[in-house]
Amino acid sequence: MTETTTGVRHPAAHPAAGPPMRFRPDVEGLRAVAVTLVVLFHAGVPGLAGGYVGVDVFFVVSGFLITSLMLREVRRTGDLSLIDFYARRARRLLPAAAVVLVATLLASYHWLGFLRGDEIAGDVVWSALFAANFRFTAEGVDYLASQGAPSPVQHFWSLAVEEQFYLVWPAVIALLIWLGLRWAIGYWLAAAVVASLAYSIWETGTWSYFSPLTRAWELGAGCLLALAAPRLDRIPYRWATALAGTGLALIVVAALTFDDATPFPGYAAVLPVLATVLVLAGRGDSVLGRWPLVWLGRLSYSFYLWHWPVLIIAEQAYGEPLPASTRALLILGALGLAVITYFGVEEPVRRSRTLRRSPVLTLSLAAWLIVAPLVAARWQTSTSPGAEAGTGAEYQPRLGAPHGPP
Repeated sequence: MTETTTGVRHPAAHPAAGPPMRFRPDVEGLRAVAVTLVVLFHAGVPGLAGGYVGVDVFFVVSGFLITSLMLREVRRTGDLSLIDFYARRARRLLPAAAVVLVATLLASYHWLGFLRGDEIAGDVVWSALFAANFRFTAEGVDYLASQGAPSPVQHFWSLAVEEQFYLVWPAVIALLIWLGLRWAIGYWLAAAVVASLAYSIWETGTWSYFSPLTRAWELGAGCLLALAAPRLDRIPYRWATALAGTGLALIVVAALTFDDATPFPGYAAVLPVLATVLVLAGRGDSVLGRWPLVWLGRLSYSFYLWHWPVLIIAEQAYGEPLPASTRALLILGALGLAVITYFGVEEPVRRSRTLRRSPVLTLSLAAWLIVAPLVAARWQTSTSPGAEAGTGAEYQPRLGAPHGPP
Protein backbone atom coordinates (compact mmCIF):
# COMPACT_ATOMS: atom_id res chain seq x y z
CA MET A 1 0.00 0.00 0.00
CA THR A 2 2.99 2.19 -0.44
CA GLU A 3 5.32 3.85 -2.92
CA THR A 4 4.35 5.81 -6.00
CA THR A 5 2.09 4.46 -8.71
CA THR A 6 4.60 4.01 -11.45
CA GLY A 7 4.99 0.96 -13.58
CA VAL A 8 6.71 -0.48 -16.61
CA ARG A 9 4.66 -0.17 -19.77
CA HIS A 10 6.85 0.95 -22.71
CA PRO A 11 10.21 -0.20 -24.05
CA ALA A 12 13.18 1.85 -22.95
CA ALA A 13 14.56 4.47 -25.31
CA HIS A 14 18.06 3.42 -24.31
CA PRO A 15 19.00 -0.03 -22.99
CA ALA A 16 21.07 1.33 -20.12
CA ALA A 17 18.33 3.57 -18.87
CA GLY A 18 15.84 0.84 -18.05
CA PRO A 19 12.12 1.05 -18.74
CA PRO A 20 10.64 4.48 -18.25
CA MET A 21 8.35 5.09 -15.32
CA ARG A 22 4.92 6.46 -15.91
CA PHE A 23 1.95 7.29 -13.77
CA ARG A 24 -0.56 4.45 -13.41
CA PRO A 25 -3.98 5.97 -12.64
CA ASP A 26 -5.52 2.51 -12.66
CA VAL A 27 -3.23 1.48 -9.81
CA GLU A 28 -4.32 4.45 -7.73
CA GLY A 29 -7.91 3.45 -8.51
CA LEU A 30 -7.17 -0.10 -7.42
CA ARG A 31 -5.83 1.23 -4.13
CA ALA A 32 -9.06 3.17 -3.72
CA VAL A 33 -11.07 -0.02 -4.21
CA ALA A 34 -8.89 -1.85 -1.68
CA VAL A 35 -9.14 0.78 1.05
CA THR A 36 -12.88 1.21 0.47
CA LEU A 37 -13.45 -2.52 0.97
CA VAL A 38 -11.44 -2.55 4.19
CA VAL A 39 -13.07 0.58 5.61
CA LEU A 40 -16.62 -0.53 4.80
CA PHE A 41 -15.90 -3.95 6.26
CA HIS A 42 -14.60 -2.43 9.49
CA ALA A 43 -17.61 -0.10 9.58
CA GLY A 44 -19.89 -3.14 9.56
CA VAL A 45 -21.61 -2.46 6.25
CA PRO A 46 -23.93 -5.41 5.52
CA GLY A 47 -22.98 -7.65 2.62
CA LEU A 48 -19.24 -6.89 2.78
CA ALA A 49 -18.16 -9.55 5.27
CA GLY A 50 -15.21 -10.33 3.00
CA GLY A 51 -14.01 -6.75 2.69
CA TYR A 52 -10.83 -7.75 4.50
CA VAL A 53 -9.50 -8.97 1.12
CA GLY A 54 -8.65 -5.33 0.46
CA VAL A 55 -5.49 -5.93 2.49
CA ASP A 56 -4.50 -8.73 0.12
CA VAL A 57 -4.99 -6.37 -2.81
CA PHE A 58 -2.66 -3.89 -1.11
CA PHE A 59 -0.01 -6.58 -0.66
CA VAL A 60 0.04 -7.50 -4.35
CA VAL A 61 0.06 -3.85 -5.47
CA SER A 62 2.93 -3.10 -3.11
CA GLY A 63 5.01 -6.00 -4.38
CA PHE A 64 4.43 -4.95 -7.98
CA LEU A 65 5.21 -1.25 -7.59
CA ILE A 66 8.20 -1.51 -5.31
CA THR A 67 9.82 -4.30 -7.30
CA SER A 68 9.26 -2.29 -10.48
CA LEU A 69 11.19 0.59 -8.92
CA MET A 70 14.02 -1.68 -7.78
CA LEU A 71 14.32 -3.36 -11.17
CA ARG A 72 14.46 0.00 -12.88
CA GLU A 73 17.38 0.98 -10.65
CA VAL A 74 19.13 -2.31 -11.36
CA ARG A 75 18.72 -1.87 -15.13
CA ARG A 76 19.92 1.72 -14.95
CA THR A 77 22.92 1.27 -12.64
CA GLY A 78 23.58 -2.47 -12.60
CA ASP A 79 23.18 -2.49 -8.83
CA LEU A 80 20.68 -1.85 -6.03
CA SER A 81 21.40 0.62 -3.23
CA LEU A 82 19.84 -0.74 -0.06
CA ILE A 83 20.35 2.51 1.84
CA ASP A 84 18.49 4.44 -0.86
CA PHE A 85 15.71 1.86 -0.85
CA TYR A 86 15.17 2.00 2.90
CA ALA A 87 15.41 5.79 2.87
CA ARG A 88 12.56 5.91 0.33
CA ARG A 89 10.52 3.53 2.45
CA ALA A 90 11.13 5.63 5.54
CA ARG A 91 10.05 8.86 3.84
CA ARG A 92 6.92 7.18 2.55
CA LEU A 93 5.76 5.28 5.63
CA LEU A 94 7.06 6.67 8.87
CA PRO A 95 5.77 10.26 9.03
CA ALA A 96 2.08 9.37 8.78
CA ALA A 97 2.48 6.24 10.90
CA ALA A 98 4.18 8.15 13.73
CA VAL A 99 1.49 10.85 13.71
CA VAL A 100 -1.34 8.29 13.85
CA LEU A 101 0.31 6.21 16.57
CA VAL A 102 0.96 9.17 18.87
CA ALA A 103 -2.50 10.65 18.25
CA THR A 104 -4.16 7.28 18.86
CA LEU A 105 -2.26 6.79 22.09
CA LEU A 106 -3.21 10.22 23.45
CA ALA A 107 -6.83 9.78 22.37
CA SER A 108 -6.97 6.38 24.06
CA TYR A 109 -5.79 7.77 27.39
CA HIS A 110 -8.20 10.69 27.10
CA TRP A 111 -11.36 8.80 26.18
CA LEU A 112 -10.76 5.24 27.39
CA GLY A 113 -9.01 5.73 30.70
CA PHE A 114 -5.53 5.02 31.97
CA LEU A 115 -5.68 1.27 32.45
CA ARG A 116 -6.91 0.78 28.91
CA GLY A 117 -4.47 3.41 27.72
CA ASP A 118 -1.56 1.55 29.31
CA GLU A 119 -2.64 -1.60 27.51
CA ILE A 120 -2.84 0.21 24.18
CA ALA A 121 0.56 1.80 24.84
CA GLY A 122 2.07 -1.68 24.65
CA ASP A 123 0.42 -2.19 21.27
CA VAL A 124 1.75 1.16 20.08
CA VAL A 125 5.30 0.15 20.98
CA TRP A 126 5.07 -3.04 18.94
CA SER A 127 3.42 -1.18 16.05
CA ALA A 128 6.13 1.48 15.97
CA LEU A 129 8.73 -1.28 15.72
CA PHE A 130 6.87 -2.96 12.82
CA ALA A 131 6.17 -6.03 14.93
CA ALA A 132 2.44 -5.65 15.64
CA ASN A 133 1.66 -8.97 13.96
CA PHE A 134 3.82 -10.79 16.52
CA ARG A 135 2.10 -8.93 19.37
CA PHE A 136 -1.40 -9.87 18.23
CA THR A 137 -0.40 -13.43 17.41
CA ALA A 138 0.90 -13.88 20.95
CA GLU A 139 -2.41 -12.57 22.30
CA GLY A 140 -4.47 -14.91 20.14
CA VAL A 141 -6.32 -12.01 18.54
CA ASP A 142 -9.04 -12.82 16.02
CA TYR A 143 -9.75 -9.76 13.89
CA LEU A 144 -13.13 -10.99 12.69
CA ALA A 145 -14.36 -12.61 15.87
CA SER A 146 -16.31 -10.67 18.47
CA GLN A 147 -13.84 -9.14 20.91
CA GLY A 148 -14.31 -7.21 24.12
CA ALA A 149 -11.86 -4.46 23.25
CA PRO A 150 -9.89 -4.72 20.02
CA SER A 151 -6.81 -2.57 19.90
CA PRO A 152 -7.12 0.72 17.99
CA VAL A 153 -3.75 -0.03 16.37
CA GLN A 154 -4.55 -3.63 15.49
CA HIS A 155 -4.56 -2.82 11.78
CA PHE A 156 -0.84 -2.07 11.93
CA TRP A 157 -0.30 -5.83 11.61
CA SER A 158 -0.42 -5.53 7.81
CA LEU A 159 2.17 -2.75 7.77
CA ALA A 160 4.40 -4.94 9.93
CA VAL A 161 4.10 -7.90 7.55
CA GLU A 162 4.90 -5.70 4.58
CA GLU A 163 8.00 -4.18 6.13
CA GLN A 164 9.25 -7.56 7.35
CA PHE A 165 9.02 -8.72 3.74
CA TYR A 166 10.99 -5.70 2.56
CA LEU A 167 13.73 -6.33 5.07
CA VAL A 168 14.45 -9.51 3.11
CA TRP A 169 13.46 -9.08 -0.55
CA PRO A 170 15.73 -6.15 -1.53
CA ALA A 171 18.64 -7.79 0.30
CA VAL A 172 18.07 -10.98 -1.69
CA ILE A 173 18.15 -9.03 -4.97
CA ALA A 174 21.34 -7.23 -3.93
CA LEU A 175 22.97 -10.51 -2.88
CA LEU A 176 22.12 -12.30 -6.13
CA ILE A 177 23.49 -9.37 -8.14
CA TRP A 178 26.69 -9.40 -6.07
CA LEU A 179 27.05 -13.14 -6.70
CA GLY A 180 26.58 -12.62 -10.43
CA LEU A 181 23.24 -14.45 -10.34
CA ARG A 182 20.98 -11.66 -11.54
CA TRP A 183 19.40 -14.11 -13.99
CA ALA A 184 18.26 -16.28 -11.05
CA ILE A 185 16.17 -13.62 -9.29
CA GLY A 186 12.93 -14.78 -10.88
CA TYR A 187 13.59 -18.46 -10.16
CA TRP A 188 14.38 -17.84 -6.51
CA LEU A 189 11.32 -15.64 -6.15
CA ALA A 190 9.02 -18.20 -7.80
CA ALA A 191 10.29 -20.91 -5.47
CA ALA A 192 9.72 -18.68 -2.45
CA VAL A 193 6.17 -17.84 -3.62
CA VAL A 194 5.31 -21.54 -4.00
CA ALA A 195 6.77 -22.38 -0.59
CA SER A 196 4.94 -19.52 1.13
CA LEU A 197 1.63 -20.43 -0.49
CA ALA A 198 2.06 -24.06 0.55
CA TYR A 199 2.81 -22.99 4.11
CA SER A 200 -0.20 -20.68 4.07
CA ILE A 201 -2.44 -23.59 3.09
CA TRP A 202 -0.90 -25.93 5.65
CA GLU A 203 -0.67 -23.59 8.64
CA THR A 204 -3.73 -22.89 10.80
CA GLY A 205 -4.41 -20.75 13.84
CA THR A 206 -3.76 -17.10 14.58
CA TRP A 207 -0.23 -17.33 13.21
CA SER A 208 -1.55 -18.26 9.77
CA TYR A 209 -3.17 -14.86 9.40
CA PHE A 210 -0.50 -12.63 10.88
CA SER A 211 2.64 -14.46 9.75
CA PRO A 212 4.98 -12.91 7.19
CA LEU A 213 5.67 -16.47 6.05
CA THR A 214 2.05 -17.13 5.07
CA ARG A 215 1.68 -13.67 3.51
CA ALA A 216 4.97 -13.41 1.62
CA TRP A 217 3.56 -15.15 -1.45
CA GLU A 218 0.95 -12.39 -1.86
CA LEU A 219 3.62 -9.71 -2.04
CA GLY A 220 5.73 -12.11 -4.08
CA ALA A 221 2.97 -12.49 -6.66
CA GLY A 222 3.19 -8.75 -7.31
CA CYS A 223 6.98 -9.01 -7.47
CA LEU A 224 6.78 -11.77 -10.09
CA LEU A 225 4.43 -9.65 -12.15
CA ALA A 226 6.93 -6.80 -12.03
CA LEU A 227 9.60 -9.13 -13.40
CA ALA A 228 7.29 -9.97 -16.30
CA ALA A 229 6.18 -6.38 -16.85
CA PRO A 230 8.18 -5.74 -20.07
CA ARG A 231 6.21 -8.56 -21.73
CA LEU A 232 2.82 -7.15 -20.72
CA ASP A 233 2.93 -4.57 -23.51
CA ARG A 234 2.57 -7.41 -25.99
CA ILE A 235 -0.95 -8.08 -24.75
CA PRO A 236 -3.48 -6.56 -27.18
CA TYR A 237 -5.36 -3.63 -25.70
CA ARG A 238 -8.73 -5.38 -25.90
CA TRP A 239 -7.43 -8.43 -24.05
CA ALA A 240 -5.64 -6.30 -21.46
CA THR A 241 -8.86 -4.40 -20.75
CA ALA A 242 -10.72 -7.68 -20.39
CA LEU A 243 -8.10 -8.95 -17.94
CA ALA A 244 -8.46 -5.84 -15.76
CA GLY A 245 -12.25 -6.03 -15.84
CA THR A 246 -12.24 -9.72 -14.92
CA GLY A 247 -9.81 -9.11 -12.08
CA LEU A 248 -11.86 -6.27 -10.66
CA ALA A 249 -15.02 -8.40 -10.81
CA LEU A 250 -13.28 -11.24 -8.96
CA ILE A 251 -12.14 -8.87 -6.19
CA VAL A 252 -15.74 -7.80 -5.71
CA VAL A 253 -16.88 -11.46 -5.72
CA ALA A 254 -14.39 -12.26 -2.96
CA ALA A 255 -15.54 -9.29 -0.87
CA LEU A 256 -19.20 -10.30 -1.24
CA THR A 257 -18.84 -14.06 -0.70
CA PHE A 258 -16.08 -14.41 1.92
CA ASP A 259 -16.87 -14.02 5.61
CA ASP A 260 -15.47 -14.85 9.04
CA ALA A 261 -16.02 -18.57 8.38
CA THR A 262 -13.78 -18.58 5.30
CA PRO A 263 -10.45 -20.29 6.05
CA PHE A 264 -8.00 -17.50 5.35
CA PRO A 265 -5.47 -16.94 3.90
CA GLY A 266 -4.82 -20.44 2.47
CA TYR A 267 -6.63 -21.46 -0.71
CA ALA A 268 -9.17 -18.66 -0.36
CA ALA A 269 -6.55 -15.92 -0.67
CA VAL A 270 -5.67 -17.15 -4.16
CA LEU A 271 -8.85 -15.52 -5.51
CA PRO A 272 -8.18 -11.88 -4.50
CA VAL A 273 -4.45 -12.24 -5.20
CA LEU A 274 -4.97 -13.66 -8.69
CA ALA A 275 -7.66 -11.05 -9.33
CA THR A 276 -5.28 -8.24 -8.40
CA VAL A 277 -2.59 -9.67 -10.67
CA LEU A 278 -5.09 -9.64 -13.54
CA VAL A 279 -5.95 -6.00 -12.90
CA LEU A 280 -2.28 -4.97 -12.79
CA ALA A 281 -1.42 -7.01 -15.87
CA GLY A 282 -4.26 -5.43 -17.85
CA ARG A 283 -5.41 -1.91 -18.45
CA GLY A 284 -8.18 -0.67 -16.21
CA ASP A 285 -7.86 3.07 -16.83
CA SER A 286 -11.37 3.36 -18.26
CA VAL A 287 -12.87 2.43 -14.87
CA LEU A 288 -10.14 2.67 -12.23
CA GLY A 289 -8.52 5.75 -13.75
CA ARG A 290 -11.44 8.05 -12.93
CA TRP A 291 -10.36 11.06 -10.89
CA PRO A 292 -12.45 10.30 -7.74
CA LEU A 293 -10.79 6.89 -7.47
CA VAL A 294 -7.35 8.29 -8.25
CA TRP A 295 -7.86 10.97 -5.58
CA LEU A 296 -8.94 8.42 -2.98
CA GLY A 297 -6.11 6.10 -3.98
CA ARG A 298 -3.58 8.80 -3.16
CA LEU A 299 -5.12 9.12 0.29
CA SER A 300 -5.41 5.36 0.81
CA TYR A 301 -2.40 4.96 3.13
CA SER A 302 -3.40 7.73 5.54
CA PHE A 303 -7.07 6.75 5.28
CA TYR A 304 -6.19 3.17 6.17
CA LEU A 305 -4.15 4.31 9.17
CA TRP A 306 -6.83 6.65 10.55
CA HIS A 307 -10.13 4.86 9.99
CA TRP A 308 -9.64 2.00 12.46
CA PRO A 309 -8.56 3.97 15.57
CA VAL A 310 -11.33 6.52 14.93
CA LEU A 311 -13.97 3.77 14.81
CA ILE A 312 -12.59 1.69 17.68
CA ILE A 313 -11.92 4.49 20.16
CA ALA A 314 -15.34 6.01 19.52
CA GLU A 315 -17.13 2.69 19.98
CA GLN A 316 -15.23 1.75 23.13
CA ALA A 317 -15.82 5.19 24.63
CA TYR A 318 -19.52 4.93 23.77
CA GLY A 319 -19.70 1.52 25.43
CA GLU A 320 -21.85 -0.25 22.85
CA PRO A 321 -22.17 -0.66 19.06
CA LEU A 322 -22.48 2.68 17.33
CA PRO A 323 -25.46 3.57 15.11
CA ALA A 324 -24.82 3.33 11.38
CA SER A 325 -25.16 7.08 10.95
CA THR A 326 -22.51 7.69 13.59
CA ARG A 327 -20.13 5.23 11.95
CA ALA A 328 -20.65 7.00 8.64
CA LEU A 329 -19.77 10.35 10.21
CA LEU A 330 -16.70 8.85 11.83
CA ILE A 331 -15.53 7.48 8.48
CA LEU A 332 -15.91 10.93 6.95
CA GLY A 333 -13.95 12.33 9.88
CA ALA A 334 -11.19 9.76 9.28
CA LEU A 335 -11.11 10.76 5.62
CA GLY A 336 -10.70 14.38 6.67
CA LEU A 337 -7.79 13.41 8.91
CA ALA A 338 -6.31 11.51 5.97
CA VAL A 339 -6.47 14.61 3.77
CA ILE A 340 -4.72 16.68 6.43
CA THR A 341 -2.07 14.01 6.99
CA TYR A 342 -1.46 13.50 3.27
CA PHE A 343 -0.97 17.16 2.41
CA GLY A 344 0.51 18.25 5.73
CA VAL A 345 2.81 15.32 6.53
CA GLU A 346 3.14 12.66 3.83
CA GLU A 347 3.78 14.80 0.77
CA PRO A 348 6.10 17.42 2.33
CA VAL A 349 8.38 14.71 3.72
CA ARG A 350 8.28 12.41 0.71
CA ARG A 351 9.02 15.25 -1.73
CA SER A 352 11.59 17.07 0.40
CA ARG A 353 14.62 17.75 -1.79
CA THR A 354 16.89 17.88 1.23
CA LEU A 355 15.83 14.45 2.41
CA ARG A 356 15.89 12.95 -1.08
CA ARG A 357 19.47 14.14 -1.58
CA SER A 358 20.60 12.64 1.72
CA PRO A 359 19.60 9.06 2.57
CA VAL A 360 21.60 9.33 5.78
CA LEU A 361 19.60 12.36 6.89
CA THR A 362 16.40 10.51 5.96
CA LEU A 363 17.35 7.50 8.05
CA SER A 364 18.24 9.79 10.96
CA LEU A 365 14.77 11.33 10.74
CA ALA A 366 13.33 7.81 10.50
CA ALA A 367 14.97 6.90 13.79
CA TRP A 368 13.33 9.88 15.49
CA LEU A 369 9.96 9.03 13.97
CA ILE A 370 10.21 5.50 15.36
CA VAL A 371 11.32 6.75 18.76
CA ALA A 372 8.52 9.34 19.06
CA PRO A 373 5.69 6.81 19.65
CA LEU A 374 7.96 4.82 21.98
CA VAL A 375 8.67 7.91 24.07
CA ALA A 376 4.99 8.86 24.14
CA ALA A 377 4.05 5.36 25.26
CA ARG A 378 6.74 5.30 27.95
CA TRP A 379 5.77 8.75 29.21
CA GLN A 380 2.08 7.95 29.42
CA THR A 381 2.53 4.59 31.13
CA SER A 382 4.95 6.08 33.65
CA THR A 383 2.71 9.04 34.51
CA SER A 384 -0.73 7.39 34.47
CA PRO A 385 -2.43 7.57 37.87
CA GLY A 386 -3.96 4.14 37.48
CA ALA A 387 -7.50 2.88 37.68
CA GLU A 388 -8.73 5.88 39.69
CA ALA A 389 -8.71 8.07 36.56
CA GLY A 390 -10.36 5.51 34.31
CA THR A 391 -13.69 5.85 32.58
CA GLY A 392 -14.63 2.22 32.87
CA ALA A 393 -13.56 1.28 29.37
CA GLU A 394 -10.20 0.19 30.72
CA TYR A 395 -11.80 -2.76 32.46
CA GLN A 396 -12.91 -4.42 29.22
CA PRO A 397 -10.98 -7.65 28.68
CA ARG A 398 -8.98 -8.33 25.57
CA LEU A 399 -10.69 -11.32 24.08
CA GLY A 400 -10.24 -13.22 20.88
CA ALA A 401 -10.62 -16.69 19.46
CA PRO A 402 -7.43 -18.63 18.81
CA HIS A 403 -7.52 -18.11 15.07
CA GLY A 404 -9.17 -16.33 12.17
CA PRO A 405 -8.64 -13.52 9.71
CA PRO A 406 -8.44 -9.83 10.58
